[in-house]
Amino acid sequence: MDQTTAWGIGLATVTTSGQTLDVWYPRPHLGERTEGADADLLTTLTQLERQDHSRVIHTQVVTCQADLEDQPQSTADAYLRLHLLSHRLVLPNTINLDGIFSRLPNVVWTSVGPCAVEDFEETRMRLRLHHGHPVTVIGVDKFPPLVNYVIPSGVRIADGAKVRLGAYLSEGTTVMHAAFVNFNAGTLGTSMVEGRISQGVVVGNGSDVGGGASTMGRLSGGGRERVRLGERCLLGANSGLGIALGNDCVVEAGLYLTAGTKVSILPGGGVVPGTNGLFAEPRTVSARELSGASNVLFRRNSVSGRVEALPRGGHGIELNSELHATN
Repeated sequence: MDQTTAWGIGLATVTTSGQTLDVWYPRPHLGERTEGADADLLTTLTQLERQDHSRVIHTQVVTCQADLEDQPQSTADAYLRLHLLSHRLVLPNTINLDGIFSRLPNVVWTSVGPCAVEDFEETRMRLRLHHGHPVTVIGVDKFPPLVNYVIPSGVRIADGAKVRLGAYLSEGTTVMHAAFVNFNAGTLGTSMVEGRISQGVVVGNGSDVGGGASTMGRLSGGGRERVRLGERCLLGANSGLGIALGNDCVVEAGLYLTAGTKVSILPGGGVVPGTNGLFAEPRTVSARELSGASNVLFRRNSVSGRVEALPRGGHGIELNSELHATN
């Protein structure tokens, strides 16, 4: 299937000034649209077109075709790409999202739908007069919550506000209450997420991002290193990660491992597969030299305070199978 183009029929929220606030694509597709495709969806969405004088918006059907190798050309195009990710049609870091922030307006996300930021206090008053009770404001952001547009199959999300549209969550993923998953990021298999998965970061099958743990993205001045977790890895509680991990790695609780962190390599039974001989002899390196290595335990020596890397036994962590079987 052609993965360089995509299309979808959606329902857009548009202000009276012509600004598109969001677009919902119930059924996005890869490839070129064929004549008559999704005719039933077009009929259904047309029936949902409305005027909402309280929010000073109207909803209208839009059809969008996107070149995924080029950057997003409009708000509708940007929303189509976010839907492709959350519908698991494309993997994170495989489509062009350059300039997406300039295509997405700030929106007041409320319990009655998206509203324009401009003059929102007047909108709030109209909504209260119309509904007879205060409107709930969920947030003011460029990205809406994932669960308001897509419910991925086989996934548990404890707090829907903490996962942005554009997150890629594989079946078997559990996202706990204090966790956060950004757009163009997510999980590639059964995973436990209790910490933060930043933009561009992917977590491999069987891995656990512990409570309060954080991964470094490349937004807002982040480094060039693409952070990722391989399979069966553990980021301990309140740890941080600024390099890539191979498979079967552990970062000790409370240890923040950046690319420039000085790490003392400790030998432990010879060369570990996947580390290119880095454990053959003791030495001190920057953590970036261990990026991508497998079967490594990163810890802080409680006596000396130095960060150490030790070879592990070639087996990773095991998630609670009963917990993830309920997804």
